[in-house]
Amino acid sequence: MHKLSPKVKRFFWLSFMMVMILVSVLPAEAKIDLDEDVLLLRKVSKAFSEIAENAIPAVVFIKVEKKVKVETTPFDFFGGDPFFRHFFGPFFPFPKQPREYKEKGLGSGFIISHNGYILTNNHVVSGADKITVRLYDKREFKAKIIGTDPNTDIALLKIDADHLPVLPLGDSDNLKVGEIVMAIGNPFGLSYTVTVGVVSAKGRSNVGITDYEDFIQTDAAINPGNSGGPLINIRGEVVGVNTAIFSKSGGYMGIGFAIPINMVKAIEKQLIEKGEVTRGYLGVMIQEMTSELRKSFGLKEDQGGVLISDVIAGSPAQKAGLKRGDVVIEFNGKKVTNVSEFRNMVALTPPGTKVKVVVIRKGKRKEFKVALGNLKKATLALSSKTEILKKLGFSVQNLTKDLAEQFGYTNEKGVLISQVAPGSPAEQAGLEPGMLIMEVNRIPVRNTKQFFKALARSKKTGKVLLLVYNGEYTRYVLLSLR
Repeated sequence: MHKLSPKVKRFFWLSFMMVMILVSVLPAEAKIDLDEDVLLLRKVSKAFSEIAENAIPAVVFIKVEKKVKVETTPFDFFGGDPFFRHFFGPFFPFPKQPREYKEKGLGSGFIISHNGYILTNNHVVSGADKITVRLYDKREFKAKIIGTDPNTDIALLKIDADHLPVLPLGDSDNLKVGEIVMAIGNPFGLSYTVTVGVVSAKGRSNVGITDYEDFIQTDAAINPGNSGGPLINIRGEVVGVNTAIFSKSGGYMGIGFAIPINMVKAIEKQLIEKGEVTRGYLGVMIQEMTSELRKSFGLKEDQGGVLISDVIAGSPAQKAGLKRGDVVIEFNGKKVTNVSEFRNMVALTPPGTKVKVVVIRKGKRKEFKVALGNLKKATLALSSKTEILKKLGFSVQNLTKDLAEQFGYTNEKGVLISQVAPGSPAEQAGLEPGMLIMEVNRIPVRNTKQFFKALARSKKTGKVLLLVYNGEYTRYVLLSLR
């Protein structure tokens, strides 16, 4: 063992004395700052604990059972072993037998009323034969579905219980990117798991999950089983309903999506009152404004808005005076920035509501009052009109001045064939996009309204007689619906 020399011992001794002197003369403020930082962290940690402690009792665990029927054969019993298929031959007529089994699922939800109303995702309970809700205190209840809205993936359940803890609903419009949020749920069946993150983005659309998308994106860990659980802000209010994750592995990858609670509020109210959701209907076809379109319409880059590419005949929009080429910049007092946002605005406004629509038309600002229609009724009416066309395999549109010049129909009247489905009766009869339909069942037509009215007669006869013009000559075309 080596002994330290006197010089080395003296060096260590002097170093130790210098450290002790520095510590003794260190300003008291530095020590206080260190203590305050630790204290602040402790306060933040305590705050998260209190938020979770108050919220967890109102979060529920949802178990679902579904009966699934499949047809099996003796070949399936052997796991599809190729030996048996080779032995019996590929076309051996194995008898098929119906088989029924139970499929189980799980999810999350949260209580919004003391008498047992619970919000969750539609995909958690869709098609369920039995729904069991387990509370934080371990009590279990059979739940019934009050109503669902697949278009936004929201479902409202009810259990027979009173004096339940509830979660307050916040205002998702005031949520900021970067704000701290907390997700509570039952990922992989692990009850009452709490994760913390931030709001990564707002207004996420075109994700392909639902028809009406305006998702809150968060990096708070969300996994299978979290669906239907609450996304909570630092005030302990629900700002979103956790719905889906972006994942290539099936597990958490840092991107989760939640439905904004303001969208859910409007849906939940209708589900409680009517058991279904009715949406507003304007009756326009819309598209995003590109930089090139903004320049051509004389708009500023920061002006926002969406472009009306077509107005449906007889719709609330047409009755109010909206036209193709109008750029919608405001709807009912709110600025319009993109197509997805505008669709949601219209859809979440109850039918019959009179709204103010502000547009830019030929560089000038114009305001219109529109009484919204009912989307469901409009869709049913439109589907009944287009039912025949779907069978025949073509679609039509009004012949505008620009289209007439483009196709050379200067003196002719009718409706223009816009699309023809490959292999359809229309294609087999020689119909092509750009042809003009001048008569339907011997009745002259000048617009789509007259076209569909004349076409309705074909429901009884099963035949459609068209007079079409291709720019050179006219000819009759007979199509069969049967």
